[in-house]
Amino acid sequence: MKLIGVSGSLRAASFNTALLRAARDLTPGDVTIDIVGLHDRPLFNQDIEDQGDPPAVTAWKDAIRSADGVIFACPEYNAGVTGVLKNAIDWASRGSRDNPPPLNGQIACIVGASPGTTGSARAQDQLRLILRRTLTRIAPLGEILVFQAHTKISDGALVDEKTTAYLGAHLAAFVEEVRAYRS
Repeated sequence: MKLIGVSGSLRAASFNTALLRAARDLTPGDVTIDIVGLHDRPLFNQDIEDQGDPPAVTAWKDAIRSADGVIFACPEYNAGVTGVLKNAIDWASRGSRDNPPPLNGQIACIVGASPGTTGSARAQDQLRLILRRTLTRIAPLGEILVFQAHTKISDGALVDEKTTAYLGAHLAAFVEEVRAYRS
């Protein structure tokens, strides 16, 4: 099974990217998680789209289409979804005559880490709403809230044992949900 992980943060020391790396290390042997960066996508603009998707957008859409499921790691900026994550979803919500939108019918789960006390809960609520509009299926157990992330993630690694155990159990449930959805 191939999953992709998408961090809504561009920061080199991102808590959410660290969460995806931890998830990658916790997955069963027959499951891979490729972490996809969002650094090189232009802002969505239909004028650009009308000329043909830029290569970074094509690669992004192909990554989603080739994955069995998507893990969105959602930081919270000003009580909402980051602009870079929303932009990536906007691009992936668009199809063409030959291909449906890549998020349409895809299965996803949401995780998130924040130094605050709510663990990106507000941003995750917004992300669920956005993804519903793209016809992405959100796994029922598909969210995890890591609050006070600066106390649980150190030097780019998840170091809190309880959070690691919870993330592992959560991923196992998501993998089973993906297997059921794909069969």
